[in-house]
Amino acid sequence: MDKFTLNWQSTVATHRDLLFSKKITAGHCAQHNSITYAPGEASALLQTNQPPVSFPRHQFNGKQRHLSIDPKVGRFYPQGYAWEALDCARNDFRPFRLIGATTDTLTVDTNHPLAAYALSLSAPYEEAQWPDIAALLCANGAGMQAPYPGVSPDFYGTYPFKRADERDDTQFYHTPRLVNHLDKTARAQLMALYGRLLQPGMKILDLMSSHVSHLPDELNELHVTGLGMNQAELAANPRLQQRVVHDLNLNPQLPFADASFDAVICSVSIEYLTQPLAVMQALARVVKTGGKVIMAFSTRWFPNKAISLWMEMHPFERQGLVLDYFLKTAQFSDLHTESVRGLPRPADDPHSRETALSDPIFAVWGSRC
Repeated sequence: MDKFTLNWQSTVATHRDLLFSKKITAGHCAQHNSITYAPGEASALLQTNQPPVSFPRHQFNGKQRHLSIDPKVGRFYPQGYAWEALDCARNDFRPFRLIGATTDTLTVDTNHPLAAYALSLSAPYEEAQWPDIAALLCANGAGMQAPYPGVSPDFYGTYPFKRADERDDTQFYHTPRLVNHLDKTARAQLMALYGRLLQPGMKILDLMSSHVSHLPDELNELHVTGLGMNQAELAANPRLQQRVVHDLNLNPQLPFADASFDAVICSVSIEYLTQPLAVMQALARVVKTGGKVIMAFSTRWFPNKAISLWMEMHPFERQGLVLDYFLKTAQFSDLHTESVRGLPRPADDPHSRETALSDPIFAVWGSRC
């Protein structure tokens, strides 16, 4: 299985997307080669260079199965949702971004979300294969994590965010769940990410912690404080030196002094926060200047407790939502996003018959200003 890497820079962050695949067979070579496409070149490469399209609002079909979707500026939707206006098939899932709206009219950009950016690609293939490699890397949502220039995405129309199950969270989390929410391969990728971004000896806050912190063994001499919802889960976590039971949806303020931590990690839980902007402000208070806040998530969650907005978004757009949390907080710099997709799921994993691919990892991080 080959490793393909896409690096690019938006106006707000540095982005890195890793894809593992066997889909390209010709032109393979022993070492990784790289190529860079300048802005504008990407448009031709991705076969997209279209002007914005405006059409009557009634041509947006927001009735989709069990969902009733009200189009929001800055958000992505399948082109099939406006098939009549865009002259495409009803099942066309290529994304468009809504970039303007009035009472009667919607204006959309149908170009690939990466079309305007300089792209740097790396893969163990010869030059002749680069168009195929670019198409592979840029498919399935890459680029959706960056905001549209000059357009603030409307993520917060129902803030605090709603969920299908609005019962007290203490009821849901009362029973310990000592299970892993990622497969073994995905857990290894998450540990590798933390191993790159953290240093031995740090004071770490493991936000929304459970029985495992996904910290690599070689990252030693850490002092880790776990804040979670279930005392038994926290007690089972061997990496924690301090354990705090606290409901962030009930009280988004953190029970720690200013500048208490060198870094904060949050693993596969950000989708449960109903007041994430308030929590991000609290994190900015308790992490030291220069300290990193790292949010990582995947495509598995408790559906009744995840915010409803999360359920209707593409995974890369979810990454854009989390990136926007950092931007709205306005207290973080050197922002990054990273994704890892396409690795094989372990054969002994209980979900191996459902999907051959490992759980993808999406991460967003920044440093406290």
